[in-house]
Amino acid sequence: MSERTPLHTPDDVPVAPGTVDTELWLARTFLGEVAEANIHSHGDMIKAAAGLDYRLRALVAALDSERGEQR
Repeated sequence: MSERTPLHTPDDVPVAPGTVDTELWLARTFLGEVAEANIHSHGDMIKAAAGLDYRLRALVAALDSERGEQR
């Protein structure tokens, strides 16, 4: 069994988002790219999970920023 490695930790550098429109476009674009990933490929799924985690964090950070919130 392999050692557990989390996708994200509290020590990770916070995402520096673009505008909400930019982050939404990037998220939609990435969703289109990972839709073609091979679900039976461990590598493809790791890349998809890491990329989607980052895109979602960036989109949430952009929304928080637009609302004047800081996390």
